[in-house]
Amino acid sequence: MNPALAIALAGWHVLASVATFLAYAIDKRAARFGRRRTPERTLLLLGLAGGWPGALLAQRVVRHKSSKASFQAKYWCTVALHLALLALLILQNR
Repeated sequence: MNPALAIALAGWHVLASVATFLAYAIDKRAARFGRRRTPERTLLLLGLAGGWPGALLAQRVVRHKSSKASFQAKYWCTVALHLALLALLILQNR
């Protein structure tokens, strides 16, 4: 793989993960205080866009969306889809 592409992908995943972690933490706080929530669809799309490692960390650290089975099923589907798309991108740029 092109080293520049590898660096760009790594950087993107770090930024997306930080943004996604923050989105989960903000939503958890909103849930605690009865404020307006972040739609689940938004959280899932952030994960699909590359922030799934940050989402997984937030599920463990902040304990948000970690026990809702319907959300977890959708979450893991987005992780699988992201990884499949990433693999295609890598294979096309060999």
